[in-house]
Amino acid sequence: MRMLVGRFSRGLAFGALALALAQAPARAETLADALIAAYRNSNLLDQNRALLRAADEDVASAVAALRPVVSFIAQSSYTEPSMADNLSASVSLSAEMTLYDFGRSRMAVDIAKETVLATREGLVGVEQGVLLDAVRAFMDVRSAVENVAINRNSVRVIGEELRAAEDRFSVGEVTRTDVALAEARLAAARAGLAAAEGDLAAAREAYRAATGRYPGTLAAPPAPPALPATLDAARSIAQSTHPSIAQAQRQVTVAELQVVQAAAQRGPTLTGSASLTVDDNGNDQSQIGLRLTQPVYRGGGLSAAHRKAIAGRDAARSGLLQAGVGIAQQVGDAWARIAVARAQITAVDRQVEAATVAYNGVKEEAALGSRTTLDVLDAEQELLDAQASRIDAEASLQVAIYSLLSAMGLLTADHLKLGIATYDPRAYYDAVKSAPLTSVQGERLDRVLRAIGKE
Repeated sequence: MRMLVGRFSRGLAFGALALALAQAPARAETLADALIAAYRNSNLLDQNRALLRAADEDVASAVAALRPVVSFIAQSSYTEPSMADNLSASVSLSAEMTLYDFGRSRMAVDIAKETVLATREGLVGVEQGVLLDAVRAFMDVRSAVENVAINRNSVRVIGEELRAAEDRFSVGEVTRTDVALAEARLAAARAGLAAAEGDLAAAREAYRAATGRYPGTLAAPPAPPALPATLDAARSIAQSTHPSIAQAQRQVTVAELQVVQAAAQRGPTLTGSASLTVDDNGNDQSQIGLRLTQPVYRGGGLSAAHRKAIAGRDAARSGLLQAGVGIAQQVGDAWARIAVARAQITAVDRQVEAATVAYNGVKEEAALGSRTTLDVLDAEQELLDAQASRIDAEASLQVAIYSLLSAMGLLTADHLKLGIATYDPRAYYDAVKSAPLTSVQGERLDRVLRAIGKE
């Protein structure tokens, strides 16, 4: 019996726990949740990861160009008229390989590798943009929700003021004008509520576009990440870590290699070849040869290509300098917006406090007959405006902080420590960089493709 009672008690306890869990409110979505969803669901990231894999294959293609080309050839010919058998056939196996070309093929491999590294930096830049869009969408939804709540409360309060004005008008304490003012202000409040609800609907759509899903209940934003103590420190970090600058540096290296490669196009090329041919009579013939070719005249095309490469190098160098200027400007802009938002929050907090005291005071004075309905409505509108300004200032501060992180090159899933598995750009590269042919390497490539869901 005691065993049955114990089981029954445990069953009741378990049922009570299940009921409590079922009735508990769902966990609010955090900013980290939004960032994780954006990272996992971004089509833009998928697109640029695919472009990176395409650049990885350029390395494989450049490596393959260093290897011999083996071809199987089967041919048949008919001769008319002919004194002998006029139908002949043969099969051949031939191989050809570039033995020396002044390093042009090796430079092509180096160019492809540097292009991969530049594309990786571009992918980091895209990741930063995706995460910053998620931050903006999160803050916009929170602001829109709070603005809807404020406007809904305003409609309720002004509705109460209208009813109070109508009651006072019925006993002759106020005029019809006071009632009309309250009615007009209530209509304006309802219009404001409709606009706020429209803004919320638009913010929800932007959130879905940024994260791949509609928002639920959003939690308050977390404490912002630590920032550098000075603007100069922030700019120094940005110059050393921002992906746009790193990408521009890689592009300069690519351009410099292309200049050297273009100059080497004037050099000779030594090619080795070997072939084995068997005709339809069973006769076989083998051949080994070397061929040296040297461009003598190509109508000025080689010189034009060299000059073009030099111009491309100059453009890449200027692009690197401009990237540094642009990033420094972005850091300065974000730093200034942070300072402005913090100052606004301090001032608006005082404004909200004063507007609340003023509204409560005017409302009490109106009840005593020393203030008009219009005074109450004006005080209520000032409080509403102050509260809305506080919401906007807080959202602006959060966005400015994460914009500064982005400008410093630190708005990444790894730096933010989101606690999720991130895309490894080296996995696919390591699987294809040697232009794999063997089954072992092919199986490794298959595993990489399965891991990223692209098989």
